[in-house]
Amino acid sequence: MIGPLGPVVGTKPDPLTSEQQELREAAQGFEAIMIRKMLESARETPFTEDAPLTGGGMKQYKTMRDEHFADIASQSGALGFARSIEEQLAQFVSPKIGE
Repeated sequence: MIGPLGPVVGTKPDPLTSEQQELREAAQGFEAIMIRKMLESARETPFTEDAPLTGGGMKQYKTMRDEHFADIASQSGALGFARSIEEQLAQFVSPKIGE
């Protein structure tokens, strides 16, 4: 059973076909891209001047941090975009194993 933030503890997830697993991974990847773009847009307004701790090195660090956060958020289902995308597209793939 899936709760609001993923599988409910103590339940066994249903096995997925390879096509369903690919769909899940693609949906999570798309959600990660969306989150990265949202974070990038939020950072576009500069609040400080470029200085040693706010210049290129810091920009690269923030980009890497945002990418990591986006990957974690999409895989955990925290925002739910991937689950929603997966549910909408699941009608076009074969049913789960055992159905």
